[in-house]
Amino acid sequence: MENRLYGILTIALTTFIYSLAFRSYKNKNYKYSIALIMLGGLLLRLFTSIDLFLHAWDERYHALVAKNLLDNPFKPMLYSEPLLEYDYKNWACNHIWVHKQPVPIYTMALSMLLFGKNVIALRLPSILLSTMSIFATFKIGKILDSSKVGLLAAFLFSINGLIIEQTAGRVATDHIDVFFFSWVTISVYFLLRSVKENSSFSFILGAVCTGLAILTKWLPALIVLPIWLLYAYGKICLMKIFQHVFIFSIIIIAVVLPWQIYITNNFPLEAAWEYTYNKKHFFEVLGSHGHPFYHHFDNMRMIFGEIIYIPFIWLMVYAAKDWRKGDFTKFSLAIWILVPYIFFSFAATKMAGYILFTAAAMFLMTAMFFYYLEGIEIKYNWLKKLILLLLLVLPIRYSIERIKPFSNRERTRPWIENMKTFAAQQEGKKVVVFNCKFSIETMFHTDLIAYEKTPQVNKLKEIHDDGYDIYIDNHISLPKDLMNLDFVNYVHLTGIDSKN
Repeated sequence: MENRLYGILTIALTTFIYSLAFRSYKNKNYKYSIALIMLGGLLLRLFTSIDLFLHAWDERYHALVAKNLLDNPFKPMLYSEPLLEYDYKNWACNHIWVHKQPVPIYTMALSMLLFGKNVIALRLPSILLSTMSIFATFKIGKILDSSKVGLLAAFLFSINGLIIEQTAGRVATDHIDVFFFSWVTISVYFLLRSVKENSSFSFILGAVCTGLAILTKWLPALIVLPIWLLYAYGKICLMKIFQHVFIFSIIIIAVVLPWQIYITNNFPLEAAWEYTYNKKHFFEVLGSHGHPFYHHFDNMRMIFGEIIYIPFIWLMVYAAKDWRKGDFTKFSLAIWILVPYIFFSFAATKMAGYILFTAAAMFLMTAMFFYYLEGIEIKYNWLKKLILLLLLVLPIRYSIERIKPFSNRERTRPWIENMKTFAAQQEGKKVVVFNCKFSIETMFHTDLIAYEKTPQVNKLKEIHDDGYDIYIDNHISLPKDLMNLDFVNYVHLTGIDSKN
């Protein structure tokens, strides 16, 4: 009930804010309008992000690694004290953790250093970056077309349901993809601005942001280069383009290479495996993420609205027409969308977050088409009005479905307080909890060591002899050989909560 009340208030407030933004747009007060759109987007992100627990997909692993960096910033770890044997190839239960590039994890660690070891501090960088991307989308739209296109694209960005859920860590790939699409979007803005304003400083900022994007989710970030080249062609001389590409390459190497050298030298087995594992995504189906070739194009309607194919086809047609006229503006936008969609369609492993770095381009495409359609006369005027309406209503509906503001959603997990109370009672002791239903989350919320499974009796005895107090969470029935051991404490900590 409490969540529903906050949800109703949030939707009411953001609706009021967006109505003020629309009024400011009508009065041509674009600065005030984009500020209000960003505020509305920020409120939606804050509302969705106040779950006081870690989500069951990737967020919990990213959170624990980030927390452990506070104790040892030069050694990214999942299990900081691995008491059981582990497979360094298994990123979900290993010791050294270089499964992801460093920027998101270290940024989350910095946020927790400043604001405490809690889930809100963990999500704060994603909230801020995602909100900054709203502004970057507006500025890109203004450069490529007009302020009104930028404002509509920014509005669509601010309300997109999947982006908001990613920002809150509710779905797989969570903060990693938020950082990635944010740095890509911000990079595109600076690179286009460098051409528009003949600014070397903006170009350098764009290159640095691209490097940060690569240090988030690797080489697909280089999509920004053809976008910039197409926009720059004909606006600056070829010699200057070559010079800029050289400078861009030097900056990328300077930003990206040190981390690769560091992990290769210090954690060679783990680093080599992760580079290999990244390639596996393209050639092998990992987990349950095998889908047909057309999956991403089919899923486009679920992310951006069911009639997104109309502006998509429009952009492809008009990009080709403008190309023949020597205008590459729409073509640069088409490249931003098409190249990732086609590339990841060939990849064996497919997840929705993989193509989310095209989101700003999709919103800009939709906004351009919206104003194009609004400005032309067609025979069936009712059809035009219906399409215009659906281009706005469908993303809004999708946003509400994702955010779930009217559902009675739980914001806490009772077992967490149980575990924190238990951990406080063990302060100063070396404690490990086995058979722990939420082992990764437990290690984030407390300083306990926790494992989901329980080893054999001889291993338990060995750990006990090393000075650890052993607890087994008996939320489920235990095998006979693990019951009534005199050196083991039996507790009931996490079984009261079956949700996560």
